Amino acid sequence: MSDIKDPENTLLMDLVHGQVVIELRPDLAPKHVARIKELAREGYYDGVAFHRVIDGFMAQGGDPTGTGSGGSGKKIPAEFSAEPHVRGICSMARTQDPNSADSQFFIVFGDATFLDRQYTVWGQVISGMDAVDKLKRGEPPREPDRIQKMQVAADAA
Repeated sequence: MSDIKDPENTLLMDLVHGQVVIELRPDLAPKHVARIKELAREGYYDGVAFHRVIDGFMAQGGDPTGTGSGGSGKKIPAEFSAEPHVRGICSMARTQDPNSADSQFFIVFGDATFLDRQYTVWGQVISGMDAVDKLKRGEPPREPDRIQKMQVAADAA
């Protein structure tokens, strides 16, 4: 963890294929970052599946029901920015309502700049993208990969 500059604004997401380190961006999305850290500290994401994984596009998770329609029940107002949706970007999933982001998020595999200014970017994978690349594909995958544990680096033992 020596490459982590700000442990309070870094997430550690353990997958079966390895650990993913996500640098949080409170400068872009302070409300989203605060809520994701709150959920991670509650253990909300532990055991949750990546229920939508589209090759060349993105991997989506954060729904405890695994259906794509669940969440924590607390909506977060949009914090759209000009930050480009490129490989490794972490952004919030939402419905047609721009202010409907809850707990679901996605990690971008490649160029998805058509999403810019329409979805809230809250982080960037700084290591472990190879583990994200190995997630099983599907909508949903037949046997989806799950987040083993997600925690704020400052809390890691």
